[in-house]
Formats: sequence, C-alpha cells, structure tokens
Amino acid sequence: MDSKKQTPVKYYVGIDVGSASVRAALVDGFGTVVAHADQPIQIWEPQPDHYEQSSADIWAACCSVTKKVVCGVDASQIRGVGFDATCSLVVVDKQFQPLAVNCEGQNYRNVIMWMDHRAVSQVERINATQHRVLSYVGGVMSVEMQPPKLLWLKENLQESCWEKAGYFFDLPDFLSWKATGVTARSLCTVVCKWTYTSDGGWDDSFWKMIGLEDLVKDKYEKIGNHVLSPGESVGKGLTPEAAKDLGLPEGIAVAASLIDAHAGGLGVIGADVKGHNLPCENQPITARVAMICGTSSCHMGVSETPIFVPGVWGPYFSAMVPGLWLNEGGQSATGKLIDHVVQGHVAFPELQSKAAASAHSIYTYLNSHLDLIKKSLPVGFLTVDLHVWPDFHGNRSPLTDLTLKGMVVGLTLSRGLDELALIYLATIQAIALGTRHILETMQAAGHHINTLFLCGGLSKNPLFVQMHADITGKPVVLSKEVESVLVGAAILGACASGDFVSIQEAMAKMGKIGRVVQPNHQHKRFYDKKYEVFLKLVEHQREYRSIMNSF
Repeated sequence: MDSKKQTPVKYYVGIDVGSASVRAALVDGFGTVVAHADQPIQIWEPQPDHYEQSSADIWAACCSVTKKVVCGVDASQIRGVGFDATCSLVVVDKQFQPLAVNCEGQNYRNVIMWMDHRAVSQVERINATQHRVLSYVGGVMSVEMQPPKLLWLKENLQESCWEKAGYFFDLPDFLSWKATGVTARSLCTVVCKWTYTSDGGWDDSFWKMIGLEDLVKDKYEKIGNHVLSPGESVGKGLTPEAAKDLGLPEGIAVAASLIDAHAGGLGVIGADVKGHNLPCENQPITARVAMICGTSSCHMGVSETPIFVPGVWGPYFSAMVPGLWLNEGGQSATGKLIDHVVQGHVAFPELQSKAAASAHSIYTYLNSHLDLIKKSLPVGFLTVDLHVWPDFHGNRSPLTDLTLKGMVVGLTLSRGLDELALIYLATIQAIALGTRHILETMQAAGHHINTLFLCGGLSKNPLFVQMHADITGKPVVLSKEVESVLVGAAILGACASGDFVSIQEAMAKMGKIGRVVQPNHQHKRFYDKKYEVFLKLVEHQREYRSIMNSF
C-alpha cells in the first residue's frame, strides 16, 4: 500500500444570483462541480417595465443553497467564496435597512432589477449631454445601467427613498458587503454600470451635469469610494454572522465580486483548447468571445488595447480579465423571448401535454418535432418564408435603441404544433442573427474573433448552439461544466484564497472544454440571405415609424 498521505482536496464555493433564482456550487481546484443547488427568488412587476426584488429574499436564498452544497464537507477544505449577480440596484438606508424603490412604500422591495426600464426619460436626458464618459458605453448609455435609475429615484421618490438612502449597491457588491461587512465595490460593477474609470475614478462633472451632484458632496460614499479588483480578498473574510448564515467557517476568504455575465466569461474564455483543432489555438485570448446565454445574452470580447465599438459597451479596463480591455455586447431578451413566443402560442397547451407524455422538456420535444417535419431539408431551411426581428424588449447592441419592437413576417392562419415549432425556430435564428450583427460590428471596429465560447441555460439547447455556429460561421465551444457562471464565481473565491497567483492561472486550470460544435459551411448561402432579410426588417420598422411620426 502507498503510505504517502494524500493532500486534501481544496474546494471553493461559487454563488450566482440570476434573474429568477440563486444557485450555489462546490467546485474543486480542477473546475469540477462537486455539488450544486438552486432556489427561486421572487420578482415583482407592479407596473409595465418596473421589475423589483428583495435583497432579504435574495440573501436568504444564498444562505439556503450554500448550506446545501457544503453539507457533509470538511470545513477546513473550503478555501474561498465568490459571488456573482445580475447588475440590479440595491437601496438601503444609513443603518443598512432596505428602502422601498416603489411608490407603494414596500421597503422589502428594495431592488430595481437590471431589466427594469422605468428610467427611459432619465437615460434620454443623460445621453443628450454627450458627456465624455459615454464613450465608454458605446456612445449611448443603456436604461439598464445605474445612473438613470438613480436619477429616477431622486425625481420620483425623493422624500421616501433618495433623502433616506445611505448606500446604493450593485447587487454583486451588496452580497460581498453582507458576507464581510465591508462596503468596498468591485471594479467590474462600477466600471461597467456606473461610469467609474479604472484610471481616473469618478468624474465629478458627469454627476453634476445629470443632476446627481448630491453623490459628489459626500465623496461618493453612497456609491463607493473604495474599489477592489475582481478576485481580490475583501476585508477579513466572512463575518461571524455571515458564516453562521451560510454554514461556512468564520474568516474564510471572500472575493470582490463580478456581474453574472462576466463570471460566465471568466468560467469559459480562458480554457485550454489544445487538441481540439480550433482556430483560436495558439492565438491570444483576444480571438475568443464568451457568450453567456440565459434570460438575456451577453457577448464578452477582450483586447490588449482599448477598442471603441459603436453600440457596444466598453472598453472597460480589467473589468473581467485583469490587464485586458473588455467590450460587452448584449441582447436584452433571449431566453425570455423564446419562452414568451412559445408560451403565448395557441398550440402551447398541446405542446405541454405531448412533451409531458414523452417525458421530455418542451424544448427537447420541439427540437424533435422540427426533425419530423423537415423532410429532406436541413432544419434551418424551414424558415425560408418566416422571419423574426427579436427586439421585443428593445435593442441593447449594436443599435442601442430601446424603442425598437419585435417583428414577425410570414404568418399564416395555421394554428397547430407545426406552426409553433416554426416560430420557435425562427426566433432562435433571429437571436443568432442578432449575435452575428454584434460580432460584425465588433470586428469592424478592430476585434479579431474566430471562436465562440457559450455557457448559460440556452447553451444546453443543441438547436440554439447549432444555429449560432451556422449563422455566425464560427465554431462554438461548450464548457465541460454546464454551470460555467458558477465555476467563474468559484474562480474568484480561489483567487481570494491565495491558492492561485492570478485569475489567469485559475481560469486555465479550472475552465474545461466539453464539446465543440462546428458550423455547417454548406448552409452559408442560406444564412447570408436570412441575414440580409434580418437587416431589412429594422430598416422597414424605422421607415414605418418615420411615416407614423409625421402624422
């Protein structure tokens, strides 16, 4: 027998707060997810385009799922914790108690979600300033960023919220505060969503110009004047109270956090690709784009020098990978759009019953149904007369026009399951065509991209993945661990623990490739034509609106 004592396995906890659920994973030093748990969280929609959550509900869910994944594990083997979350806005008073972000005065609803579009008027006025900080968000600020939401709170809830507020947190920073008691912010959140710059910090003139000079007076204490790099250790680690809540040892390292999409990028983009015959092999990481596909989709590309891409957020220095500039394209509704189109169809009840009878998910059933009706054609060719413009929730990139609407061209009077399957396919293709639009805009500005790395819930759908490969003409890499966002969060915890010398080292060792999906180049001409039609759709929409606006 081997008498040598084995080195105990080191574990890291990754906690991910998505739009509708909180998930946690116990991950080892090789990036393997050993245990996983999830729990839904509540969303309130008190009126159209207003989406709210509760920070107390979110933290309770974080504690519940973390206790589940560490149950039975030797606490001494757990080395660090990393958080990621949606870029939602959390408001608390001077005693860190929740403050209502709504007219009803419901204090427990103290989070304005990332997808909340209440601040349309405010963002239009901010963009009209043409302030220099806007050049770092593609030239036009999104309504989903924090300055317009802050301005909305000041203008609409001045007495009940704005004047009582002690701190405004991005949700990832709120979580690291709950864990450590330290109000430090992550460079990722403040650079990507708040207009902080890594070289110059906050720009007083911007906040004064948009009417939020109050934030400048207290030296930005309310929105953060202590900024840490993602993965950097926060304070003295877990406080006794947080340790008890989470079921973890007091003092365990807690990392400066990331936005959820950026954690997904971290979990996939740095993986070792040797032996997979990919065009990005032996090329810098700048040849890759990480695409995080869930409720919405984000397209994360990095560069060694700043690249300003019209309609694409960034460049942000060190916001995801230290030392590299990040550009972030995105689509505001992707998984949410697919659900909306499928569940709103008259044949949806029939789909539900048939999927249940076959013991498959509705999307697995739809994919199989498309294979049945395609006959001799490739599946994608079924939509030769059916076209979708996917901006049902506005366009984030590259057109930055939140007033754009969704479009469907090619409807008939048919109402059956075949028609539901076709509109489902056309919607997936429209999302992939939107990705192509973003990638072409990034490449025209100076990016050199040859490989896509996909993660998130939609990456589990083989039709979604194949359409992205065929329509962009680029190979798609899927990670070995489907939960790449959680691996990204765990990478943060691993860095905070000191077990890796850098995020880059942790990315290479903990990010693993699972499968590669190659594009079918024989279908290129068809999808080139689909893309021509796709671009015509938005031209026509703008023409129609111009005609009606003259009424």
